[in-house]
Amino acid sequence: MDHDLDKFPLLSYVLHQHDSNLHAPPSMAAQETLLPSFPLLSDPQIMSSLTQSIPTTITQTLFVFNSLGSRPDPLAVSSARSKIAQIMDSLSPEESAKESDIYTGVVRLDEVHDSYEKKLKDIEEELSRVYATEVESLLRSGEEVNEEVVAVLKAAESGEINERIDLSGQELKLLPEAFWKVVGLVYLNLSGNDLTFIPDAISKLKKLEELDVSSNSLESLPDSIGMLLNLRILNVNGNNLTALPESIAHCRSLVELDASYNNLTTLPTNIGYGLQNLERLSIQLNKLRYFPGSISEMYNLKYLDAHMNEIHGIPNSIGRLTKLEVLNLSSNFNNLMGVPDTITDLTNLRELDLSNNQIQAIPDSFYRLRKLEKLNLDQNPLEIPSQEVASQGAEAVREFMKKRWGELMAEQQQRIGVEAERHGNETGWVYWGTSMVTNLVSGVTQTIGFGGASSDGGDKKPGDSYFYHQI
Repeated sequence: MDHDLDKFPLLSYVLHQHDSNLHAPPSMAAQETLLPSFPLLSDPQIMSSLTQSIPTTITQTLFVFNSLGSRPDPLAVSSARSKIAQIMDSLSPEESAKESDIYTGVVRLDEVHDSYEKKLKDIEEELSRVYATEVESLLRSGEEVNEEVVAVLKAAESGEINERIDLSGQELKLLPEAFWKVVGLVYLNLSGNDLTFIPDAISKLKKLEELDVSSNSLESLPDSIGMLLNLRILNVNGNNLTALPESIAHCRSLVELDASYNNLTTLPTNIGYGLQNLERLSIQLNKLRYFPGSISEMYNLKYLDAHMNEIHGIPNSIGRLTKLEVLNLSSNFNNLMGVPDTITDLTNLRELDLSNNQIQAIPDSFYRLRKLEKLNLDQNPLEIPSQEVASQGAEAVREFMKKRWGELMAEQQQRIGVEAERHGNETGWVYWGTSMVTNLVSGVTQTIGFGGASSDGGDKKPGDSYFYHQI
């Protein structure tokens, strides 16, 4: 049978890279533990050195190792050793040799397994040493042309306190381990480099308040970033991130997060529960389809930019973000077809951009946004209000919707009066009045809250909406 080489993930990885037809890759579980420890395995120079370090006898070693079969159970080996000791004590040498053959075989097989596993372990450790040597070589070659990094390292080694480091635009591909010894760091700018990963060691910068790693080639952030409890500003825009780690919710001091210009498809489900001090969230130019429900817990949020995504719906709970002043939901194109009525609970809103969507109507209660100064409804199939009114700006739209609201209320009051006369008594009037007001509120929420009536022409409650269930 083929032996599982997950005990030697680096060896397994290098063998597969060297000859993928002969050697299978490590399991996904092994790779998840391997790549964080050896993030530069894709470097051609490092891989070449690792391949050359594998002994020529590896094929024979693996063949014998695979031929041994399963290793005996440790309890069986222990029991066999005890039996051998008992036999040796009670029988003559000739008799004990004959009686102990079966037990000796078990022990011997275990010893052979141990011998070959040690050979593979030695190779694994040698590969690890070669990797470390090659990484140091890369660092030294980089330091020769990067005096700023050298200066930072020398300052760290001398114990000098350095609170601010700016290494932006230095063509850095990685940072030496000694860099993370600058434990007094408050501000760190690594933007505009060629970094492909941030090591877990960043968690050692306990005092860090501002981190800028924008415009690099990062595909992920380490989970350890959640240990930066003093971090106030995080800029990761312009990378290749497809997700943010759930641990980012532990950065409870964050007031600004810029994750724009990436490939995010989701946000962490618990992000709002942790980042309740966040004031600015920039997530434009990603591939987001929905907001997590927890976003409504960001009570201090003042600025939210989510334009150029694939947003399909806005949760009703957005109305809880009462400190929000700027909201940009533009250019979600064919995906965003409406906004909920609760958006008019954002009474501190000053700027709202809903352009380049598929919105046909805005909430009738829109007149409540009295602080709104800038409104963009361009490039929507608007019916309420008309394009002509929308083009006149926030005040004109607010006045139009206020007038429309008044007309709706007058119409409903007239209907209530007719129903009251029809029933001819006070009880009937109260009953029908309550009924009609309820219908009015329900109708406005249904029609406006999620961008239109039901497809079959029937009335539906907000809770029956497709968007409601998606959110």
